[in-house]
Amino acid sequence: MKRVLIFSLAYYPSHVSGAEAAIKEITDRISPEAIEFHLVTLLFDATAPRKERIGNVWVYRVGIGGAFLSKVLFIPLAALKARTLHRKLRFDALWAMMTYMLFPVVLARVLGVRVPHILTLQDGDPYEKVFERPFIRPIAFLLDHGFRTAACVQAISKHLAAWPARRGYRGEVVLVHNGANPKDLHESVPAEEIRATAKQLGKGEDDIFLINTARLVHQKANDDTIRALPLLPAHVKLVLVGGGPEEGMLRDLARECGVLDRVIFTGPVDRSEVTRYRRAADIFVGPSRSEGLGNAFLSAMASRLPVVTTRAGGLAEFVFDESSGMQTAWVVGVGKPAQIAARVNEILSNPDTVKRVTSQARTLVEENYDWDRVAKTMQEKVFTPVFSHVA
Repeated sequence: MKRVLIFSLAYYPSHVSGAEAAIKEITDRISPEAIEFHLVTLLFDATAPRKERIGNVWVYRVGIGGAFLSKVLFIPLAALKARTLHRKLRFDALWAMMTYMLFPVVLARVLGVRVPHILTLQDGDPYEKVFERPFIRPIAFLLDHGFRTAACVQAISKHLAAWPARRGYRGEVVLVHNGANPKDLHESVPAEEIRATAKQLGKGEDDIFLINTARLVHQKANDDTIRALPLLPAHVKLVLVGGGPEEGMLRDLARECGVLDRVIFTGPVDRSEVTRYRRAADIFVGPSRSEGLGNAFLSAMASRLPVVTTRAGGLAEFVFDESSGMQTAWVVGVGKPAQIAARVNEILSNPDTVKRVTSQARTLVEENYDWDRVAKTMQEKVFTPVFSHVA
């Protein structure tokens, strides 16, 4: 049996996004007799246990709660925790989930945890934001060292796979996509649960619900969807599933646009429940400014929702418009609310096209974005070669 120590700033049961979901979906599908996973994360909630097992992962939380200082101290605290755990457990590899987790990995190696490390690129922010922010530039050399010395770099999209060479990595980048939410892809949701969710959201008989299921952050461009609402009929409403720092701004914008009564904010929703919200909606609208890949879009396609989106970042790998011959979505430009409104109207006016396109999108997800296949590929192309190299 091999042991892997994962570094992830956030993890279950709260603060779950695409990267955290990827860890759980992958580790749950790899036999604990083959690989034993441990994970160091930040103690956001002071009442959370310092150590617990979640699925196939032993989780260790460090820090003093969710304060800013705790996030600053995460790097040294995570590295020190790694050294302590390594002395007891003897890890075979370290695994950095997203670029910034290279910071504790590099420090842990300095402190004596001399085992190979794996980097998974899941970043949703654009390259410039990740590497060129003023407070990152002075310490970016540590990230570059982490890239150059990685035993394996894995990316979830071709968009992200172009990053390592720019930071000095000279090896092959292993491309392994994320998967769609298994509930959207494999599990049926009882009709009564969908009806109950629609009722909970206040959906009227004639209402059309647009939906986005992601954190309320700038890159998701929910402000563009709100600006599109005044261009659409009054029975078209927007459901934003998730919390985030832009909620206040988005509420103010909806009020300014005169559509506050047409925007429904659910707040944070557990990932296991999000499928119910998608099934209660009619059109997925995510005009993102940047995406590493776009798990929420894959899940929407798996649920056979028509999708209105851009082709920013990793979205371009599975979002195709009518000119492609294999349309999977209705494509808009970045920052184009009028185009969003036009595409929504187009969807509402062409049910036959919607049926064909959503069927094509569902097939694409089934064939390429299933977590069972992802986990198998990760074990064969990432973990096993790294272990073999050590041996």
